[in-house]
Amino acid sequence: MTGLLIAGTSSDAGKSLFVTGLCRVARRRGIDVAPFKSQNMSNNSMVCLDGSEIGRAQYLQATAAGIVPSSLLNPVLLKPGTDRRSFVVLRGQPHGTLEAGEYATSRRHLAEAAYAAFEELAATHELVICEGAGSPAEINLRRGDYTNMGLARQFGLPTVLVGDIDRGGVLASIYGTWALLDDADRALLAGYVINKFRGDQSILDPGLDDISGRTGLTNYGVLRFLHGVWVDGEDALEVGRWRNDARDDSAGDLTVAVVRLPRISNATDVDALAQEPGVRVVVTVDPREVECADLVVLPGSRSTLSDLAWLRATGIADAIVARAAAARPVLGICGGFQMLARTIDDGVEGDGVADGLGLLPADIAFHTEKVLGRPQGTWRGHAVDGYTIHHGRPAVDAGAEPFLGGAHAGSVWGTMWHGSLESDGFRRAWLAAVAREAGSAWEPRDDGGGFQALRELMIETTADAIEEHIRVDDLLGLAR
Repeated sequence: MTGLLIAGTSSDAGKSLFVTGLCRVARRRGIDVAPFKSQNMSNNSMVCLDGSEIGRAQYLQATAAGIVPSSLLNPVLLKPGTDRRSFVVLRGQPHGTLEAGEYATSRRHLAEAAYAAFEELAATHELVICEGAGSPAEINLRRGDYTNMGLARQFGLPTVLVGDIDRGGVLASIYGTWALLDDADRALLAGYVINKFRGDQSILDPGLDDISGRTGLTNYGVLRFLHGVWVDGEDALEVGRWRNDARDDSAGDLTVAVVRLPRISNATDVDALAQEPGVRVVVTVDPREVECADLVVLPGSRSTLSDLAWLRATGIADAIVARAAAARPVLGICGGFQMLARTIDDGVEGDGVADGLGLLPADIAFHTEKVLGRPQGTWRGHAVDGYTIHHGRPAVDAGAEPFLGGAHAGSVWGTMWHGSLESDGFRRAWLAAVAREAGSAWEPRDDGGGFQALRELMIETTADAIEEHIRVDDLLGLAR
């Protein structure tokens, strides 16, 4: 059994992407490698072919490693529904809720399931590269931890920290993490990697030498800021990572406003739109941007009734209703579609019945049993793939125009399928129809590329950067 834990000095330090690239590097070297994350806390998830639900990041890491994704890779997924409650997904299936007060003390059964999954994975692969969650310096959570140093201690995993220098304070973060760990945890801490660096490294090196001298930790390298690499984020801190890209879309012919719901889920649904030439995507909570865009997207929600109330309180609901009255395009995806329906009866994720915006001929009823699937279909002759994750089930009026598990009426579209916009032919044809509705001159450009090819390019770019800037042999050698 060989393994390595990549932990972070904070959430969104870049450990998910680093594990993705390292899995590809190991695969290039002929190593049978698998990614693993004991516990995710994220509303960005994916459905595997076996019908299990895992974090988007682990699904991407499996692609990088060249293995079939399964619930072994992410045995515990916590999906926040409120500030004090998370819905638990255990080995890919719903498993009740976890209250805030239980987080540090009542997770033993989750830890046991995570450890069993790691053992099963390690028994069938040469190397398991584990990703931590948050930071191992969260000593208030150490007692019940099974995803950072708890996991490392359980299996004797050497641990490497990833620190985000782009935010500032990375030296203090590395030193502080080392200083806060107890002696037994610190004994497993082997070194660190600096991530998202820009500028002259000679200015940084003296600080790294000092940190290594003070802690005894090995500097495994400094990874440059990778422009144009942002795919499949899982952290709610950043919605629309492509906004940090250097591309110039100021002259976009088609503008898309994505509503940043408080409990947004599967925000990755709009990533493919942002990479379509001539399409400018903004993530917003401003009703004025919702009014002005050519297309508005209401994404998924982990708490449909709560987010619907927020839409009304902010004035965004009024802007969407006005758009529909003026025959201007709106798209709702899963929870977003549910908000566009007439009524929502939710006694599962929410607590009550509410009127929707009434823009689509459907009524929504939530059921205890979650729908997890990988549907396939066509739209006007174009193949479409997607995945479904929902308790709310639509009853669409007979005779209404169907649309990917949902409905279309006038300029309003609603679908229950996540991921459908990643189907290149469908996305471009549907955007062309939307552009005509909006009076935009935008037309698809046949550049010969597609979103899956872009995702693969990002994996390769990350792996190339790791090969160039990180002491890979020494890092992988830790696991031996």
